[in-house]
Amino acid sequence: MQRIRRFTQHIACVFGLLCLGCSSNNLVEVSGTVTIDGKPLTVGFVTLVPSNGRPAYGEIGPDGRFTLKPYNDQVGCPLGTHRVSVVAFEILSPTTQRWHAPIHYRDHETSELTATIDGPTDSLKIELTWAGGKPFIERTGVEGEKE
Repeated sequence: MQRIRRFTQHIACVFGLLCLGCSSNNLVEVSGTVTIDGKPLTVGFVTLVPSNGRPAYGEIGPDGRFTLKPYNDQVGCPLGTHRVSVVAFEILSPTTQRWHAPIHYRDHETSELTATIDGPTDSLKIELTWAGGKPFIERTGVEGEKE
């Protein structure tokens, strides 16, 4: 009887430590929409980069919606304030791509976008603007050429 009690206490302790380790990730379910000049962005990826820890990313669907997950394929995003990047282009040929959002959004260091995640949400809004620009075609392999 004493062995069973100790074994049960040991299992409970191990389980508690495992749960504590899981909860320290502080991942919450996050989804939302990306718009550009008020209209849904229909292609691309969103990445939220925390100050420490792994980024969370999500593919943008044809309706502008995304769901974030960290790179280990769990669903969720760490709590906190994150820098945001949005990469939105489609490949037209091996040397040509059409950008659906300004290039400066592709890097969380230059996008000037942030998002604060303080709990689960299905309504995170990421709003982009062309600021007078428009989608364009970029040719790679041909130095600096854009249409």
